[in-house]
Amino acid sequence: MRTPALSPELAASLADAVTRWDPVAHATGPADRPAAEEGVRAAYRGAGLPEPERIVWFASPAQGAVAAAVLTGSAEDREAAREAGGLPPALLGLDPGSPVRDLVRTRPWEHVRAQALSLLPPAGWAAAWEFVGDGLWPRVNRLAREIRHGIGRSAAAPEVTGPPAAGRAGGSDGSGGSDGVEALLRRAALDAVLGQHDAPWLAFFDALGESTEVDLTPLGGVMRVSREAGWWWPFEHVVLICERPAELHRDDLGRLHRAVGPALAFPDGFALHAWHGMPVPAEFGAVMADLSAPRIGQEPNAELRRVMLEHYGFDRYLKESGAEVVQRDDTGVLWQARFPDDESLVMVEVVNSTPEPDGTSRTYFLRVPPYVTTARQGVAWTFGLSAEQYEPREQT
Repeated sequence: MRTPALSPELAASLADAVTRWDPVAHATGPADRPAAEEGVRAAYRGAGLPEPERIVWFASPAQGAVAAAVLTGSAEDREAAREAGGLPPALLGLDPGSPVRDLVRTRPWEHVRAQALSLLPPAGWAAAWEFVGDGLWPRVNRLAREIRHGIGRSAAAPEVTGPPAAGRAGGSDGSGGSDGVEALLRRAALDAVLGQHDAPWLAFFDALGESTEVDLTPLGGVMRVSREAGWWWPFEHVVLICERPAELHRDDLGRLHRAVGPALAFPDGFALHAWHGMPVPAEFGAVMADLSAPRIGQEPNAELRRVMLEHYGFDRYLKESGAEVVQRDDTGVLWQARFPDDESLVMVEVVNSTPEPDGTSRTYFLRVPPYVTTARQGVAWTFGLSAEQYEPREQT
């Protein structure tokens, strides 16, 4: 452990909890519906509430957000959903009652947190959360945030994220357009209990329950739902609950990433396409599989073009695009490829001074800022020097 603020027992419990809850946060495949429903009922009982009369399952948090928006929205919202279809007809006639998220999730959460704060000194609390946060929180929080954004974008650009199932026709603000629907869906997504994506905090509490006197009973139902299912919306009489993703693909940093196909996909077709965490159109993967220098040069979106260049190879693009040789000197060759709406791609071509085992010398391309005007200036920049300061006595 990096800090003396944690006891060996708590440090070990935190490590074990992160190991247990990381697979929960990133689990794919069908939910265990009976176990999740029992967790929901336990959460209601623990909050002193009658068990919900109906538990309605949805194939994705996009569908769940639409249903939550409809149940809490105006008569116009319900009529729009009825016309659009995609929601169970019986749902539109239900009286869900008031939202009870605060009672079912927030108050038990705060109760357990207060216990932990009373048992740990400030330095111990900070060190314990840092331990969990470093390993789990950034990745899971980013994933939940991307899902929320995808739900909002689905109102205006269904071809990017897949169908949210219903509710595109208008919002409770009476706008009748995608902006109103997007705002409605974003609010609904913020009101969800995150199920498996509450894993970082639940791992934290789980470890405290193992190694201290923190009583996790108030959160027992919430923890069980999180282990077995995705996002859910608790109301007095009705609970809306979602399946977990069918597919999840990430890069080494935990960001959504897939070259061809959705990086995150749910059973109903709601999906997010991403390249190292950057949202991309659904057809982007097919484009990446058949890239050429002319296609990259024709791409109007500067961000997507940069991704294409990264995938295609900067040096390859320079060679195949007819890039301009700006200047040559004893350090290398300065290349430039211009784009009409973005900064130029500028690179220095250099030859490794140390021969390969077969006697050949390898050529490298170094990307440098667009203001560079000579190869020497570019090579010097890679060492944090000016062209005047760069005077190597020996190359290795």
